[in-house]
Amino acid sequence: MKGKSLLQIIGAVAVINLLSRLIGFFREVVIGYQFGTGFEADSVVTAYTLPNFFYVVAGGAITTAFISIYTKMEDPLMRREYLERIFGWLSLVLIVFSVFLILFSKQVVALLFPGLEEEEFLLTADLFQIMAPATFFLIISMWFTGLLNVNNRFKWTAVSTLILNASFLSIAVLFYPLLGAYAHAWGAIVSAVLMCVFLIYLIRRGGFFHFRPRLSRSPETWRTMKMAIPILLGGATLQLYFLIHRVFASWLEDGYIAALNYTSKIVQLPQSVLMMAVTTVIYPILSKKVAAGDTNEISGLYSRGLRLMGLTILPTAVFVIIYAEEIIRVIFQYGTFDEQSTQMAAPLLQILVIGMFFHAANLYVTRFFYAYEKSIFPVTMSLISVLGINVGLNVLLVNPFGAAGIAWGTSISSICNFILLYAGINYVLKLEQNGKAGKKFLDVVKILLLLFLLGLTLYGWKWLATDVGPYITLLIAGVFAIVVLPVLMKLLQFREINEVIEKVKKKVVKQR
Repeated sequence: MKGKSLLQIIGAVAVINLLSRLIGFFREVVIGYQFGTGFEADSVVTAYTLPNFFYVVAGGAITTAFISIYTKMEDPLMRREYLERIFGWLSLVLIVFSVFLILFSKQVVALLFPGLEEEEFLLTADLFQIMAPATFFLIISMWFTGLLNVNNRFKWTAVSTLILNASFLSIAVLFYPLLGAYAHAWGAIVSAVLMCVFLIYLIRRGGFFHFRPRLSRSPETWRTMKMAIPILLGGATLQLYFLIHRVFASWLEDGYIAALNYTSKIVQLPQSVLMMAVTTVIYPILSKKVAAGDTNEISGLYSRGLRLMGLTILPTAVFVIIYAEEIIRVIFQYGTFDEQSTQMAAPLLQILVIGMFFHAANLYVTRFFYAYEKSIFPVTMSLISVLGINVGLNVLLVNPFGAAGIAWGTSISSICNFILLYAGINYVLKLEQNGKAGKKFLDVVKILLLLFLLGLTLYGWKWLATDVGPYITLLIAGVFAIVVLPVLMKLLQFREINEVIEKVKKKVVKQR
């Protein structure tokens, strides 16, 4: 796959994912409109926590392990038998697990969210019982997307998540007058089925798999399970943060589960679009380069990707910190979501966005460990950060600071996780070249100076600009930031902006 075509595919996947994520994000806006920060909003958010958690974490782990092993197989017969075994065992386990969730929905909710009051608990348990079967369809669909990705069907897998989010949103909106909060529960299960059916159609049309299950053992199946378990634990990082949010927030007053959810979704949006596009396309290629032993190319890919993420996500985080209230008002303050809800959510957004780059970077860096099938180190570091540092900070901070303490625990622990993983890249995988410490330090200083100057400029602009309402304020501030950022990058001599300028000059010359 050539560089240009790779960029084109990443761009196409990014566009589709952007649309899909925006639709998924708009569902959160709809929850805010319908329920504000009331207990119904908490119940809807909490009930979908587990199906979504298993989808992203378990489905992602199985798919990552599958891709890593499948791409290294050469024999077509071995590949076919491997697919049959994975499909057979995965289907059996998921059916049993989904039945368990349905039968013991109240016990599961009571165990994980003990702080819920009775009315909120009963509604959450009822919603979760309806949503539970979605776990089967979501996880199996995630594996289907992995199968399509290894066959270079990246765009269609992105379309499948678009179908999931669009159908979920449509059902939640159209049936809300009739079903109330239960419209979201039925939206979860129906949308998961639709996505699964769409992926089955694509796989059958491409002739990639015939869906014949096989329940027998093989070294590759056992290897997949051994690899998936640590990846599951390590890949759970971001979702564990959100699960822990809801566990601790269940002891706070009504609305804070929803407020943390709304603000977390804003923080997730840019990183999700970027990371889904990059990891969907890059990871299968990365696994092949590892198999080929192309260390120099892998090191370059790691450095370039991390730097570009920093230059895109960090300035966005600065903008969000300064204009947090305006962003909340523009996105959520409709219907039941009032000014009081905005005042609950805005400070949480400012704290959570501090960790936005580090969440994305952690996900990106762990992919390099997984490609080398060295998952123990990132899993250990992630668990230390999430279940150790994060939970410890939540215990210390939730009483004096409430939901803000939960948000601070998330951001601080994500930074700690990144530091630990970054050290591992140097000393475990040894991807970094020696003799560049001074240059790296200078790059970090330049980025920090860029962020400081951008923040100072935006803050000064906000102080000078006349208050003309949140919409116009954000529009003007956004345009101002787009103009100021490249100017600051040019003044600080960032090579990326110089490369863009050179490309523009060459195009102008060619046109002449």
